[in-house]
Amino acid sequence: MTNSIMTTSNILRSDSYKVSHHKQYPEGTTGIYSYMESRGGAFPETVFFGLQYYLKEYLSRQITMADVDYAEQRMNKHLGPGIFNRAGWERIVTKHNGYLPVRIKAAPEGLVIPTRNVLMTIENTDPELPWVTNYVETMLLKTWYPITVATISREIKKLIHRYLDETGDVSGIDFKLHDFGYRGVSSEESAAIGGMAHLVNFKGTDTMIALEAADIYYGEDMAGFSIPAAEHSTITAWGREFEYEAYQNMIQQFGNGPLYAVVSDSYNIYDACEKLWGGSLKAQVLAAPGTLVIRPDSGVPHEVVRQITEILGRQFGYTTNDKGYKVLNKVRVIQGDGINYEEIGRILEALKIRGWSADNVAFGMGGALLQQSNRDTQKFAIKASSMVRNDRIRDVWKDPVTDNGKRSKRGRLKLVWNSGVLETVEEHQPGHDVMQTVWENGELLVDQTFDTIRGSAKI
Repeated sequence: MTNSIMTTSNILRSDSYKVSHHKQYPEGTTGIYSYMESRGGAFPETVFFGLQYYLKEYLSRQITMADVDYAEQRMNKHLGPGIFNRAGWERIVTKHNGYLPVRIKAAPEGLVIPTRNVLMTIENTDPELPWVTNYVETMLLKTWYPITVATISREIKKLIHRYLDETGDVSGIDFKLHDFGYRGVSSEESAAIGGMAHLVNFKGTDTMIALEAADIYYGEDMAGFSIPAAEHSTITAWGREFEYEAYQNMIQQFGNGPLYAVVSDSYNIYDACEKLWGGSLKAQVLAAPGTLVIRPDSGVPHEVVRQITEILGRQFGYTTNDKGYKVLNKVRVIQGDGINYEEIGRILEALKIRGWSADNVAFGMGGALLQQSNRDTQKFAIKASSMVRNDRIRDVWKDPVTDNGKRSKRGRLKLVWNSGVLETVEEHQPGHDVMQTVWENGELLVDQTFDTIRGSAKI
């Protein structure tokens, strides 16, 4: 009996129907070869990331005979007697020391790959256990999540970079999108995995568990950074009549900087910017070494950011950079409410139209970054494309008449560069395969560092 679902053996980390698949392959089947791809979706390319986490955290767990006994008892209740493959799992324990006999080839993590290309391949290494290949589909397909988060984060980085290039200083790009998503995800593990995926592209985060994940699984001592910041409880605790004192306390406690952020819409964001920050507190803000970052948290984001930027420009003044755009003196804005890819574009465009540099604003992104996506955002799938039956290699594929988009690839595959573009070809065709064997029979063969992955994902 398990004490926690997190300690459940790999036998039970699959879909129920896969328990019966060992009885379904044709007689003489000794090998199944499958691949993973993004079949399209919201963006034309994806950032491959997160496989190493699943290999280290899950596939590295040994299966014991006690696990087999427990799984058999559970599956007899769940599916009925005679379906569970006890002989197969006993073979894994006795012949393979409890490790699943699979070989996984994969693209380097951090590599940006156009959709409809192979990302990884999986095949069994024991000819008596061909069903193992797709048994691990359930576990490995979960890499859709870190890949999707890393992809969304990188697409936003490209968007912000474009506006910085046009209106400001691109050197500040690494801290322009801050992860606000910890409280909005479905689990601690989602926060760790998704938060880590965001950090492939940016260095700003408030999801502390993602820092630990990057350290444990990718050897990155400190992957992200944050600053002191207020929340509504720390402002409203002073009472409305003492809003001035609440803000003043932030200057006194954290004004030595380099940055400190203060949510300022608990009551009236416009009055806070004009009469308090830009009025009675202005001298203190200017005298403090650090830069004040004002955070609105309600209203229509692109309208509110535009309005308070103009208020702050009148109150604090601004300089004009060499690109002809205005940059606020001593104060910046961070918008964390209602932020997604589209709204970031609207905010940056609204500022640009009025002559404001993208240097003035940063973004905090929560649910839309870590939670508002699913496997179909980029249409991920793992499908069999080749098999060995009676010592003969055969192509396997699907081609549904009702949906051409779900037509799968056939044959053994590799990912090659062709005139500077990555494309999938069959294994026998020319070209060097950028995929490499990263896992085989319980052994991690490639251990990538976070720094290397970041380098691969650079825009």
